[in-house]
Amino acid sequence: MTKMLSFEKIQRVTSKGQITLPSVWRKEFGADQVVVTAKGGKIEIAPVRRVKESEYTVFDAIRDNKGKGIKAKDFIKILDKINR
Repeated sequence: MTKMLSFEKIQRVTSKGQITLPSVWRKEFGADQVVVTAKGGKIEIAPVRRVKESEYTVFDAIRDNKGKGIKAKDFIKILDKINR
């Protein structure tokens, strides 16, 4: 039977809006990425479960576009270049 981790902890938010996930949580879920969702006045953090080990991030708006969005047609052009 899988042990279900269940507890609450108050975490400080840095001036840059960052939090640290406790190591016991990171070890329990074994994910190097999380998805953050706002639901009914609460913030939910869940591990990202990748289907394949070979998956990787192609485009990260913060890393690759200084936090700005990208038009779908421009993103498709980027993917087309990768697939060539």
